Amino acid sequence: MTATTVNTAALGPWTPDSWRAKPILQVPSYPDQDKLAAMEARLHRFPPLVFAGEARRLKTALALAAEGRAFVLHGGDCAESFGDFTANIIRDTFRVLLQMAVVLTYGGSVPVVKLGRMAGQFAKPRSSDTETIGGVTLPSYRGDIVNGPDFSPEARIPDPARMEFGYFQSAGTLNLLRAFASGGYADLHQVHRWNLDFVRRSPLAERYRDLSSRIDETLQFMAACGMTSQSTPQIHETEFYTSHESLLLPYEQALTRVDSTTGEHYACSAHFLWIGDRTRQLEGAHVEFMRGVKNPIGMKVGPSMEEDDMLRLIDRLDPDNEPGRLTLIARMGADHVAAKLPKLLRAAKREGRRNAWLCDPMHGNTITTAGRIKTRRFDAILSEVRGFFDIHEAEGTIPGGVHVEMTGQDVTECVGGARQLSEADLSSRYETFCDPRLNAEQSLELAFLIAAELKARRAPRSTEIAAE
Repeated sequence: MTATTVNTAALGPWTPDSWRAKPILQVPSYPDQDKLAAMEARLHRFPPLVFAGEARRLKTALALAAEGRAFVLHGGDCAESFGDFTANIIRDTFRVLLQMAVVLTYGGSVPVVKLGRMAGQFAKPRSSDTETIGGVTLPSYRGDIVNGPDFSPEARIPDPARMEFGYFQSAGTLNLLRAFASGGYADLHQVHRWNLDFVRRSPLAERYRDLSSRIDETLQFMAACGMTSQSTPQIHETEFYTSHESLLLPYEQALTRVDSTTGEHYACSAHFLWIGDRTRQLEGAHVEFMRGVKNPIGMKVGPSMEEDDMLRLIDRLDPDNEPGRLTLIARMGADHVAAKLPKLLRAAKREGRRNAWLCDPMHGNTITTAGRIKTRRFDAILSEVRGFFDIHEAEGTIPGGVHVEMTGQDVTECVGGARQLSEADLSSRYETFCDPRLNAEQSLELAFLIAAELKARRAPRSTEIAAE
């Protein structure tokens, strides 16, 4: 009996609320259920934040990544904050993602799919339902869309009104992102000038100067051929998509809409939603909700994942083996990727699965310092990325992209990198309420190093093709 037979035989019909009959984890305990129901009804009347046609375009792009004809850059905040809702913060994160994408485009010689953890990444899973400080126990902070980060009884009460605030903040962020993407801010020449500034400032300038010079020469050649911002829209603007973890299901259901052109259901809170490693139970509520929406979706694949469990989940979420439908996001940790990832790749390959694979080198590499501060080491992040590429090369499979928690701000939350931030530097600008993020320089450094990896791995393949 195949995994597909097991999964489909007992499935009932899907509806936007069929998840409510399933066991659920990581759910906030709202004290006023009537208030929650009223907010869900209110949100259901609001316009969608994204549109089905946009989600379908993203699905097409992700299908190309699964074939090695595109590369996915998925990045942004670990958890967006209501208090950080400013044009400058949105602009700076968008700008760094653009800078990273230009470098990766050159390194991989394929289009880069730009997917931001933005405009909705407000909810966070927690390892415990409660938090105790100084003998006082309160509900855990679950993200601004649920409750507040301040350690007080008032702040930690889950409040449905926060969902409406999250909706309007997401709408404002999307409005600004669309303007940046189509209004000239994403012009390729401008983005490259920003990268040249980064290279000049970096302590490792010599390492990056060759790659940036080659990009410069390419842009000059394109201009000589008449491919300018005025003549070629692809140089002047870009496609940019949004994503977040599908965690707060009352919010997701409230923003689910029927597409007027296809009659299918789309989760209209973001173009791309993913299931986290804590909520991927086969018979759980999150998997039930996600199996029915037609967006491209993702699933985190952690070190506890076994081959049979992964295949059953793939069958449940992507029963038609549809290109671009399901992206698998490996988050193993640098110390576990070599032992855990190969068998999963082999299992998916054996079953003929056409899912894109991304590397999340952040979540498996979180450590706590002696001062009880969570951080991540840049070297461990880079090590997992390189291990991810090595394993795909050995297995004959395709590394489809990377998934990073980062910000455009000059924070000090991850140690290492070109400026060799140390644990002593963490207190300078440690601003995250949840997980540590790469700052702007560390993010760009990682992009340059990944681009070098992509370019080096492409060279032998190019030589083989030429010989044929």
